[in-house]
Amino acid sequence: MFIRRIAGPPGVTLADGRRLTRGDLPPPETRRWVASRKAAVVQAVDSGLIPAEEAMRMWDLSAEELEGWRQAVARHGPAALKTTALQRYR
Repeated sequence: MFIRRIAGPPGVTLADGRRLTRGDLPPPETRRWVASRKAAVVQAVDSGLIPAEEAMRMWDLSAEELEGWRQAVARHGPAALKTTALQRYR
């Protein structure tokens, strides 16, 4: 059996005690972004599980898009990532 080595930690412990691993992240072919998937990517980047550059490359995100998600979570929490809440949290 071959185990692929990856750069960076295999998982991190979040502030609330939950464990986040690369297996918890959305698949690279994701095209439909719901709030929970966006939140998982933001948590992974903010906790150091993956660098922002890798996240942008893996999910084909622009720097502005990822930074917008990060700012929305920092200011208003994960609920701000819902499409229906965009007008409320601007």
